[in-house]
Amino acid sequence: MSKELYASFYETMFKIRTFEKRIEEFSMKGEIPGFVHLYIGEEAIAAGVCANLTKSDYIQSTHRGHGHTIAKGASVDKMMAELFGKRTGYCKGKGGSMHIADFSVGMLGANGIVGGGYTLATGAALAEKIKKTNNVSVVFFGDGASNRGTFHEALNMAAVWKLPIVFVCENNEWASTTPYLTTTSVKDIADRAVGYGIPGVIVDGNDVVKVYEESGKAIERARRGEGPSIVEMKTYRIKGHFVGDPEMYRTEEEVQKRFEANDPIKRFESKVISEGFLSENEIKKIQETVINEIDAAVQFAFDSPFPAEYELYEDLYVD
Repeated sequence: MSKELYASFYETMFKIRTFEKRIEEFSMKGEIPGFVHLYIGEEAIAAGVCANLTKSDYIQSTHRGHGHTIAKGASVDKMMAELFGKRTGYCKGKGGSMHIADFSVGMLGANGIVGGGYTLATGAALAEKIKKTNNVSVVFFGDGASNRGTFHEALNMAAVWKLPIVFVCENNEWASTTPYLTTTSVKDIADRAVGYGIPGVIVDGNDVVKVYEESGKAIERARRGEGPSIVEMKTYRIKGHFVGDPEMYRTEEEVQKRFEANDPIKRFESKVISEGFLSENEIKKIQETVINEIDAAVQFAFDSPFPAEYELYEDLYVD
């Protein structure tokens, strides 16, 4: 673990947090169309996993996908513009929060369908195996999505053919408004790996170093041609299912207590300062750089035009 790696962890996590807080602010004002699902409190997972990946590796995301997209290296300018529905966005303002993709950095797309990413990521892994590359595919999914049929279909295919894919479960304890233990047959989703003869690992998803180390082992295993793994990241969903969710299913006190104890950014700040990897001044400089970058992305979105009416029927088919 180098100082540079620790600094990159912090920069990625803080960039995700800052981006999401700005998005929440504008969404509450009604300036962002459509539903928005925030990644606040889960930043360590995207940052730690994606730090193990190369530009040519693939990721497949979820409806809560901003963090994964940023961690894989996508442009926050284009992301911000897309969320505001502007022509300069990744989907020309037509996809919004849940459909951002950037193939140039291996980000195959966020997905508005619960459990919709498994088969896409498995297909990408199959393609890389056929082409005999060294690339891997990672699919992020929530605890609720582990109950979808596509989860089991993709796992079985990946295990049988030893595909280079890692299944990363972000167990944030809530499937929309439902606590996962009331709808899931196992306490630990990683236990389902046994049914497919592959490794299943449980990780503290709020510890970016542990996330990096354990996901790194699974990713390297996939690169060696030894097949898939399930890596279950234990975390907690700090925000509602979507911006504006009244959250009648839990108390504000519960959320605050969990956040104070497990905020991945605060935990990491304490660690790097106490262990001498980064100083408070260095952390402040990273924060200033990130804030300026996000401010510039907001300005880019404001300055960009909306799509014209005639563009409504464009991009429906491949030329």
